[in-house]
Amino acid sequence: MSETHEFRPGLEFDVSVLESYFAVHLPKHAGPLRVRQFPGGQSNPTYLIETPAGSVVLRRKPPGVLLPSAHAVDREHRVLAALARDGRVPVARPLLMCDDATVIGTPFYVMEHLKGRVFWDPTLPDLPRESRRAIFDAMGATLADLHNLDPAAIGLADFGRAEGYVARQVARWSKQYFGDVEAAGRFESMERVIDWLPRHAPASEPPASVVHGDYRLDNLMFAPDAPRVIGVLDWELSTIGNPHADFAYHLMMYRMPPVSVGALLGQDLDALGLPSEDEYVAAYCTRRGLREVPDLGYYMAFCLFRMAGILHGIRGRVQRGTAVSPQAKRYAAAVETVADLAWKQAESTGLR
Repeated sequence: MSETHEFRPGLEFDVSVLESYFAVHLPKHAGPLRVRQFPGGQSNPTYLIETPAGSVVLRRKPPGVLLPSAHAVDREHRVLAALARDGRVPVARPLLMCDDATVIGTPFYVMEHLKGRVFWDPTLPDLPRESRRAIFDAMGATLADLHNLDPAAIGLADFGRAEGYVARQVARWSKQYFGDVEAAGRFESMERVIDWLPRHAPASEPPASVVHGDYRLDNLMFAPDAPRVIGVLDWELSTIGNPHADFAYHLMMYRMPPVSVGALLGQDLDALGLPSEDEYVAAYCTRRGLREVPDLGYYMAFCLFRMAGILHGIRGRVQRGTAVSPQAKRYAAAVETVADLAWKQAESTGLR
């Protein structure tokens, strides 16, 4: 096996130390190892580890100064393990969790390597028109399956606090925004939404569920030859929380221009063979046993705000020189656009 390895600058580690660790803790995949870093993994650097017994994937905390509670790879490992045991939501099976930062410089976990298709553009230009709706149907069905799970029944009762999810998220992202303004800058629309959200929160929340926190098309892997989800990826933001807010975050693809992630605003959905937003919402509600998603406008404003907060955090990492993704500068540039969308969505609810 070739001894060449592929790392992005600043994200290298000593492969020989990892080989020694695998020999003891993951002997099936003992070396020699070949390491290639994936181009994605904008938050937690992710690597393909090729071994004589087959490939596995390693996901680690990034090096450098990090925001509190961010990049929690141990939480990712825990939710993956719970979902893999349950079997109703497809995920990559975790194989190993390592809290010892001396091995590669930061904590990491290892999971199985899924082989399938990842679609980055929700217009699905690489698929024929007649195949696209089935991809959306599988995507929506998988999220409904996740929200239908009982957290306690799969060992995740203490994975987060069930009550006050949105209020905590607003407080968390507001704090992170103000804590990062020196590096990332201030935005008037962002601060208007920060003021608006706590004053107009819904009077009640739905029963809590496991929420993914970043559920979108490019965080799914589909089977190579069928419109079937074989793995939900990137569980860094998962917790116990409000499923309606989690769904609204996913639904943003219909409301956003393509400034940071793939989006459908302004697209001719019928010509593309894709479901309308109303059709997509209705299918989700049927699978959840709901007549509608209450307070969807509020949750959309909240989710656009949170997206702006995520992009603001990326902007801060770019300014500090700790951003790990080649796309980080493009994401960072979208903060103001998404913050403006959040404020416009808040205004459109008519709540003053």
